[in-house]
Amino acid sequence: MWILLSVILIGWGSCAYGQVTCTPPYIQNGIIRPKKSTYRGEDLVTYECINNFYPTTRETTIKCTMAGWEPSPRCSFKPCEFPNITHGYLSDKYKPEFPAPVGKRYFYICHENFVTPSKRIWEYIECTETGWKPEVPCLRKCLFNYLENGKRSWISKTYFQGESMIPECNPGFSLPNGQTLMTCTENGWSPPPKCIQIKTCSHSDIEIQNGFFSEAPTHYPLNKQAQYKCKPGFATANGETSGTITCQQTGWSAQPKCFKSCDRPGFENALIKRIGARFMLNDQLEYQCKPGYETKTGRTSGSIVCEQNGWSDQPVCLEKVCTVPKLDENILATPSKEKYTIGDVLKFSCRNKFERVGPDSIQCYHFGWSPNPPTCTDHVKRCGSPPSLLNGRLTEVEREAYEHSTMVEYVCDPQFLMKGSRKIQCVDGNWTPLPICIAEQSTCRDKPELENGFADSSAPLYYHGESIEFKCTDGFTMIGEKSVTCFRGRWTQLPKCIARNKLKMCRKEKLISSHPFKNKFNHNDNVIYTCNSKSEIKFSTCINGNWDPEINCKGQTIQVCPPPPQIPNSQIMTTTVNYRDGERISILCQENYLMQESEEMECKNGTWQSVPRCVGQKLPFSQPLQIEHGSTTSARSSLGLEIYPHGTILNYTCQAGFKIFEEDNMITCSS
Repeated sequence: MWILLSVILIGWGSCAYGQVTCTPPYIQNGIIRPKKSTYRGEDLVTYECINNFYPTTRETTIKCTMAGWEPSPRCSFKPCEFPNITHGYLSDKYKPEFPAPVGKRYFYICHENFVTPSKRIWEYIECTETGWKPEVPCLRKCLFNYLENGKRSWISKTYFQGESMIPECNPGFSLPNGQTLMTCTENGWSPPPKCIQIKTCSHSDIEIQNGFFSEAPTHYPLNKQAQYKCKPGFATANGETSGTITCQQTGWSAQPKCFKSCDRPGFENALIKRIGARFMLNDQLEYQCKPGYETKTGRTSGSIVCEQNGWSDQPVCLEKVCTVPKLDENILATPSKEKYTIGDVLKFSCRNKFERVGPDSIQCYHFGWSPNPPTCTDHVKRCGSPPSLLNGRLTEVEREAYEHSTMVEYVCDPQFLMKGSRKIQCVDGNWTPLPICIAEQSTCRDKPELENGFADSSAPLYYHGESIEFKCTDGFTMIGEKSVTCFRGRWTQLPKCIARNKLKMCRKEKLISSHPFKNKFNHNDNVIYTCNSKSEIKFSTCINGNWDPEINCKGQTIQVCPPPPQIPNSQIMTTTVNYRDGERISILCQENYLMQESEEMECKNGTWQSVPRCVGQKLPFSQPLQIEHGSTTSARSSLGLEIYPHGTILNYTCQAGFKIFEEDNMITCSS
């Protein structure tokens, strides 16, 4: 601290006190008021401390004197107030010295049964920067020499506050509430040194309905679990064969019960519709036969019920067979078998010079043969103009007359989706039924982006069936179909625009007979080759490094499927047209019937696969099943309505004290 004093002598041996000056005092961790550049003698300044520091004196006003600022200002750590020593005391004679500065120590004494941290009855307590040390001046002293209903110690042992010990209780006794430790606290032992008789539960205290205890002990101490098992054919409420109950102060925790149950049955050629290894009384278990199998009653699904004597029936699915259909006497059918299984195809031809009227083949399905077998006749008629298709059109120019077996093809207008066979056939003067074009609401929003390509069309959205044609920018060549079509909300495959200088070349194959001196071919080059002793001429084109079609002379027979089946409960589709591998047909169920599985069937390996099903009429349901201690909630039930339409969802709620056993508390009205 620097102090500037200036004294001007007026006479020998005297000075003018009023001309004394002081510079502002520097106070570490403190500030002054008022703040000036220079102070005169007798000027007063008030200071205060900051940052948790406190003045070292009670007086915080200082004065400018010839000797400097008086009293000298200083800020230090917070002083300590007179300590309140729990379970001890400090002499009142020290009170005038408080608050005490940091570092000051005082002698104190603990009360009876209490000691200082150093285990003595007296100690020094010191004022530190963080307060009095020790923080707990007096600690409880606990003696252990007696344990009621437990092992006693002949020599007293001393424990101090915070220390614990493990007492030994007599057999059948323990500390209260199952505690195992006694701890010395400020108020003495916790819990008190007393062992109480242990609560026990016995097998004889409870009778297990349809079950038994599965462990050897007959008595259980407090909080001990006992395991029980159910008799064969019975299970706990949650479907288990065993359970546990706990011995509590009031006795056993619950009344165990075992209910009638059924084990999961074995399923032959069937799939179960519910998980679980055990089922309760009156539980209904539904199963679905595998494709090509049916129940003993000729259905594709069935159900069994858990009854007092077990399951109501054995779920068995038998292989579905088709018997030999009744055929026209002039029909030849191959192959000839005693029975046909699901997927078998029967092919037909007519004897002599008879003409076939109807399909050339039929297939065995879970519902029987379809379509109906053909007949043979010695004379067939022509057909007139094909019928008009609502919301659709023919793909070819109409002719005046069509010969027997002639086929024509239809497409639906944009925004409409075809259901049924897109081809119809002239059969002995009559056309097979038309497909149906139904409105399709789905749209495609943004047109797809083609790298290095563009489309002139631009619209906010595109309807089902609408197409966009793409072009490549200069210097690029298109690979693939140039247009894409919006089909049920998605665009078909985009083409690619490949830089012309990056188009791949095709290697020359051994079979290529043209261009004998070329080893490589450019994109779009055409070649000729021959097969079958050079009698069969074939063509192929180089498309970006690949020959299209592939160059080979292997006998590639394209698999053909029988005419698609007339699926029960679907829209009429009695077509006689064959389809090739990979072709699909979309099915439409009749009104009030539900589509099960996929709505499309596919011609694959010569047979129709993924055949849809139109099942269960969408009939309204009456009141739902009532459950004990629960009820259903819905807007319709609150109105007291007795009929629920297809698709209605009801929620079950339980009364207070009950819970739903199933994971889902909802049921849906469905077929």
